[in-house]
Amino acid sequence: MKTKNKELLNKMRPLIGLIIFSIIISILSPRFLTKSNLFNVFRQTSINAVIAAGMTFVILTAGIDLSVGSILGFSGAIAASMLAGGGNIFLALIVAVIIGAFSGIFNGIIITKGKVQPFIATLAMMILLRGATMVFTDGRPIAVPGDKVSSVFRWIGTGELLGVPVPIIIMAIVFVICYYILNHTQFGRHIYAVGGNEEASLLSGVNTDKVKILAYTISGILAAVAGVIVTSRLSSAQPTAGDGYELDAIAAVVLGGTSLAGGQGTVIGTIIGALIIGILNNALNLMDVQSYYQMIAKAVVILIAVLLDRKEKSN
Repeated sequence: MKTKNKELLNKMRPLIGLIIFSIIISILSPRFLTKSNLFNVFRQTSINAVIAAGMTFVILTAGIDLSVGSILGFSGAIAASMLAGGGNIFLALIVAVIIGAFSGIFNGIIITKGKVQPFIATLAMMILLRGATMVFTDGRPIAVPGDKVSSVFRWIGTGELLGVPVPIIIMAIVFVICYYILNHTQFGRHIYAVGGNEEASLLSGVNTDKVKILAYTISGILAAVAGVIVTSRLSSAQPTAGDGYELDAIAAVVLGGTSLAGGQGTVIGTIIGALIIGILNNALNLMDVQSYYQMIAKAVVILIAVLLDRKEKSN
């Protein structure tokens, strides 16, 4: 009985943390609980949450993906460039997603077939795509044209549907799909199995390489989706877009209770982790805390989460 209660408490820990954190912030800043501010938090959290959903798959396999920020920037630049050249909006979206998918596949192949550590492989991809984005954009923003066709593209990042911002709707759809995959498909079970014990999974007949490649592919696709949202919101592709997003995504996954050792965690926990980071950023902005101190505060929160994870594993 005690063991079950402890497991339940561990699962509820991210949610309890979010509630306590929200209460503290609402006391420190009365503006926090206003409707407009909460919508703003969800809207700003949506991009990190979409990337973090993909990162959850990778970390559950005991991997890491440092290239998601660069994939975001490169795919957004390609989409903006196609629209600036008069291209079809749907083709631009498809190409952006394909770029994300191929980047993820490449990461997965290098890691599984090339036997390269995930940290090194995705770090190389991060640098490669960051350089490619700079070359492609020539270091300058690419503006999305202001015609009627491009207004549909801008609607993705700035529009509303039934009063709800579109990025929030996209985030919700992404998490429902990810939840279904992880909890109701064979692939989802294999993700947990590979992260929990790769050797045992291999002996049980699981194609561990295929599982890992698919996990990195999902991560790449969702990074590209986030790239489309960012580019749409800004109505332009910035050459430095996505810088540091990989750290926020990893932080959201860890804060949500997913173990960096793999095999344990949920995508529900990830969205809670993304909300904790979003609320932290929002609270620090409401209290006019300088951005340098915001980075320090975020690092402290992440360190606490990692230390709690290690303590739990040691027990």
